[in-house]
Amino acid sequence: MPYIAELEKAGIPTVTVDFADQDEMVKQEALSQGIPNVRFMHASRILPGPEDVEIFIEPMLEELTRPLTEKEKESGRWEPPQQRILFEGTLDEAEAFYQQTKDIPSPVEAPLSVYTDGLPIRVPTEERVREMLTGTSHAPDELLTLHSERLGIRGQRRQGDAVLFQPMNWKATVEKVATIAVMAGCKPEHLPLVLAIAESGCPIGTTNFPSQVMCVSGPIAKEIKMNTGCGHLGPGSPVNGPIGRTYQLMAINLSGATPGVNRMSSHGSPLNNGGVCFAENTDGLPSAWRGLNEESGFRKDESVVMVMSGIGNHGGMLGHQFSPGGYRATQKSGHGGIARRLDVKGQPGPHNWLEYLFPALWSTMEGGWILIMVPEMAQHLNDIGFKSKDEVYEWIYRKSFEPVKNYKNRSWPDLTTNGWMGIEKTSGKHWKELPEDYLVPVVSEPTESCIIVAGGQEEACVQLSGGRFNAPVFSIDAWR
Repeated sequence: MPYIAELEKAGIPTVTVDFADQDEMVKQEALSQGIPNVRFMHASRILPGPEDVEIFIEPMLEELTRPLTEKEKESGRWEPPQQRILFEGTLDEAEAFYQQTKDIPSPVEAPLSVYTDGLPIRVPTEERVREMLTGTSHAPDELLTLHSERLGIRGQRRQGDAVLFQPMNWKATVEKVATIAVMAGCKPEHLPLVLAIAESGCPIGTTNFPSQVMCVSGPIAKEIKMNTGCGHLGPGSPVNGPIGRTYQLMAINLSGATPGVNRMSSHGSPLNNGGVCFAENTDGLPSAWRGLNEESGFRKDESVVMVMSGIGNHGGMLGHQFSPGGYRATQKSGHGGIARRLDVKGQPGPHNWLEYLFPALWSTMEGGWILIMVPEMAQHLNDIGFKSKDEVYEWIYRKSFEPVKNYKNRSWPDLTTNGWMGIEKTSGKHWKELPEDYLVPVVSEPTESCIIVAGGQEEACVQLSGGRFNAPVFSIDAWR
């Protein structure tokens, strides 16, 4: 839609092709891009492609060759007014107000909460919001802006630009974010972290089951007593839980994200029910391995948050726990099925357990992964010679190569290679010039992968799809 907006604003007619059940999404996206009267028509979800094209190709050509009307030339984005007081009444009345629902037609056909994630919230009274604001030095009416250019948002935004909350590109003040923090059950000392998460604009993804997960790195994790050990991705923490919940509440209240309207995820994600925010265990890092903050260009004593907004879009969330005793048997003496798989039977460890894990990672989806591993497993990788995370990333990249004939059987490269009309970067040649046995990487580059050390003592590794390119990092200290 941003490209369509550029053409429309230049006076060039466009036509957006969508499905009938996506009309409201297209209208809202067009409104967010400042082209509220864009032309669109429907494609079929069930007709074969050639048959479908025969139906709409002539009307489309007519629309593309008809000059824009004065009404269609109108531009501008609608954004709700920045109301400070949303409701006045008793506490019971306020709780009822925040539990309002709205019936959403197809493709939902069910009532959805207007202001919440479907769960009860803490009513954000003026006193509670005022107390929350003591957690930051920033003024309540300050508009949220980007504090760093080290964000990895594809070069589209610059330091000082206003934060645009997704999907409607609305803006928000510090006080608005503090209100959300109250609703989620946060404390004032959590607010700088919540503001850093807000700096991401809270994108929500689409299509499959996109999940949003946040990882904290730096001193603040200990300051506010985040759980970095056993169960750090699960329930129970009065810090991890409320902070994780703020993401969805911001998407709903600060940009109107609504399933079936402008949030078209087919399944939704259980990770977004309550939200997931966890912290890196910096004490568990091997001595020469850098923390997430240093990897991202910040200092070791700086606190940052990585916002992983595309988890599950393609590959999902996987977890691998080795059998009780099986991992240790492999590492200690080379016994058991893991040792047989790695062809190290009878050889004392440590051994590269990633060899056991990786054959299945790219079975359905190419790209980088975020690996969350317990300290013991990270130390074993260090002991066998991986003296830095970068060395592990390079190993993963090298392991990802496969023949072109296999790569062409994947779903997404049809899109990412522009229908195989582009240039393959490792060879510098046109895709169609490459022999079928030419090896190409499934991971685009080594730094697409990411390692986070956290969790308990049992030998388990969690893998999150999407990689580092869907995970910008924001300074928490900038919001203190």
